[in-house]
Amino acid sequence: MQTDILVIGSSAAGLVAATTGKRIYPTKEFMVVTSQDKTLIPCGIPYIFGSVGSSDKDLLPAEKMFDSLGIKVVYDVVVKIDRDNKLVNLKSGKEVKYEKLVIGTGSVPVIPSWLKGTALENVFSVPKNKVYLDKMQQKLANAKKIVTIGAGFIGVEISDELVKAGKEVTIVEKLPHVLELAFDVDISLKAEKILSDRGVKILTNIGVTEILGESKVEGVVLENGEKIEADAVILAIGYKPNTQLAQDCGLKVNDFGSIKVDEYMRTDDSNVFAVGDCAEKRDFVTRKVCNIMLASTACAEARIAGMNLMKLSAIKTFSGTISIFSTALGSNAFGVAGLTERIAKAENFNYVTGVFEGIDRHPGTLNDTHAQSVKLIAARESGVIIGGEVFGGLSVGELTNTIGIMIQNRMTINSMLTLQIGTHPLLTASPAGYPLMKAAEDASSKIVFCS
Repeated sequence: MQTDILVIGSSAAGLVAATTGKRIYPTKEFMVVTSQDKTLIPCGIPYIFGSVGSSDKDLLPAEKMFDSLGIKVVYDVVVKIDRDNKLVNLKSGKEVKYEKLVIGTGSVPVIPSWLKGTALENVFSVPKNKVYLDKMQQKLANAKKIVTIGAGFIGVEISDELVKAGKEVTIVEKLPHVLELAFDVDISLKAEKILSDRGVKILTNIGVTEILGESKVEGVVLENGEKIEADAVILAIGYKPNTQLAQDCGLKVNDFGSIKVDEYMRTDDSNVFAVGDCAEKRDFVTRKVCNIMLASTACAEARIAGMNLMKLSAIKTFSGTISIFSTALGSNAFGVAGLTERIAKAENFNYVTGVFEGIDRHPGTLNDTHAQSVKLIAARESGVIIGGEVFGGLSVGELTNTIGIMIQNRMTINSMLTLQIGTHPLLTASPAGYPLMKAAEDASSKIVFCS
């Protein structure tokens, strides 16, 4: 087989790289090789276990999108990349010759080698694999007591869904607070209270040393020797780049194991691009290499790669990862974009914060009104916004995206104070008490009066 552009992977990164590339270069032949005949929406995976109810209701319409654009799909596994001859070997024994290659192999769950008992029945990780997750869902249906190891986004969201489904769930987290790698402590504390109120038991500042059982999970042992009974254990410790294929063909990787890329998403081989969780990231503000894995970031990278496959366009470069996260626990939502105050302090930024707590509707007597708080972080001398955190109702997601846009466009606190916005009683906070603007006012006063 032969194609102009070969894309490995059909999840968010591979899907967007292929469809963008075909739009920009319609005369070129595109082929996608994927092991998944049905592609999951990655961020929707936790909700399979509760709100959505089934992996069949969490599918990307990848096949339809490929078909509508004339992109050929091959269901197989790439086992080797031969860069010298510009071809890949498939598990079926077939070969595909390419002109340009896009690697979108994603990430895989971290399974700690030091933790005894991970091979027991009913110990689960959370891969982006429909077959695995369907079996996991079937087995969890018969489990009553579940321990989740790790309180990042996946651990928190799955635990919340399982509690809603009537399970007894305990989260064990080594760090002092849940979601601590993404948020400052004040937001983490809100999340902990909401989780506890919804029935999740939370143990922080402690780790698991062993998973107990003969052939099937019976419980876990904590670092203090305490034992917790469990019918199932979910490993939500994190993910690592799936880059063995790239490493085997000699592509350079960084200390995180991510494939090194330039701002056009090219590897050290100009004919090979890498996008998504497997590709190197740099923080938008600090410019340091980071290990952020987000579908939204993957799609941005994929668009850059797709646009630059055959020729480079200087205005289409990728300037770094802003790290825009959001999640929800019931009707309460949390969002963060850019640097948290903790990271700004650790990086020795001279910064100010602006904080305001208000409501997301006006008047506050409307039935669906929710408290809404905003924290903005800005460089003290320039006033450039470098981060922000939001807590409130389900509108938080779009408000977090707005902060991300402000960071990417290097807006200042002063420019925010003259920003023109639209408001409506049923849709937004009052124009006189808009939390985003009020937080900017608070930050502005500190820039003016602090030395």
